[in-house]
Amino acid sequence: MSVINTNVSALVAQSALTANSRAQSTAMQQLSTGLRINGAKDDAAGLAIASKMTSQIRGLDQSVRNANDAISMLQTADGALNNVNDMLQRMREIAVQSSSDTNVSSDRTALNDEFTALKVEIGRVGATTQWNGMNILDGSGALSGGNFTFQIGANNSADQRMTVNIGSVAGSAASTVALTVGGTGLAQTSAAIVPTLGANYTTTVNGKSFTYQVTAADMTGADAAAQGATVAANMASGLAASGILTGSTAVATSSTNTLVLTGTTPFSETLKLSTGGTSMVTGNISSQSAAQSAITEVSTALTTVNATRSNLGAGINRLTYTADNLMNISQNASASRSRVQDTDYAKASTELARTQIISQAATAMLAQANQSQQSVLALLK
Repeated sequence: MSVINTNVSALVAQSALTANSRAQSTAMQQLSTGLRINGAKDDAAGLAIASKMTSQIRGLDQSVRNANDAISMLQTADGALNNVNDMLQRMREIAVQSSSDTNVSSDRTALNDEFTALKVEIGRVGATTQWNGMNILDGSGALSGGNFTFQIGANNSADQRMTVNIGSVAGSAASTVALTVGGTGLAQTSAAIVPTLGANYTTTVNGKSFTYQVTAADMTGADAAAQGATVAANMASGLAASGILTGSTAVATSSTNTLVLTGTTPFSETLKLSTGGTSMVTGNISSQSAAQSAITEVSTALTTVNATRSNLGAGINRLTYTADNLMNISQNASASRSRVQDTDYAKASTELARTQIISQAATAMLAQANQSQQSVLALLK
């Protein structure tokens, strides 16, 4: 049948050329991106599977970084405790020395000065050792009691978190400070202390001074007793805010010309070591009997420090194995994802060659289909 209006052969060639062009475009995209799945149309189920695997892989990789950061944190704590251990060993050594009557009073005084200084330094190390801006040896931790929880898995489940207790080596002790005010500071009446507007009251805690000036707001109380209580409370708040006397409270006494402040003083000369319990070194070595008691106290503190370091070492080792395992899981998950979404270059390059050949052949056939209709012109001559 010879027709001109509808060239069926050309339409067939054109349709084949369009389909082949689409296949060729897909092959070129896969080769240029390295991905077999570049959109949902390529493999809808595969896209969902690859996306879920990507979430797991990225979570695992971040967990590896979390574990390594946790190792560094625990190593920081262990390094600080190593210094504490050295100081405790020295304290025990001079306590043993002071226990002997080969030392005279002046010798014991000199030894006690060093003993006291080391207690203060241990408290300072405990209160100032930090990781990423956080105190890690003062018992605060991310949770109460010096517990730090690390995310060591890609998912939100309890078995993919790890908690390590660092404990507390912060120096702190309850302290009562009496602030005596003379002259025009606080005038004593028969019943209460009367604040004076503009008066400056100064107290010193652990060598740190704090000054408070009475303001008009302090004088708004109904009577002298209320005004004195306001001044005392504001001084306590100021001491707490400055970090000199934390958790402090204050009262204005009615029988003596004083303000009595109570609270917790950081950097005190009291050693606090906490790992489930508290071991306190509160003594001195200024006498033979005191030195003998200090030997026992420091030995107990050493036991606590060693137990804490053992716990840290176990945590570091566990985190090391965890990081290795997470990297292994991530590696194998990446391999699985690769099989789903990555381009098989041997297959894709073969497909590209096939589509290129077919494209050339289809173009030639389309030209032939268009040319074949020229024979109809002979019938019109």
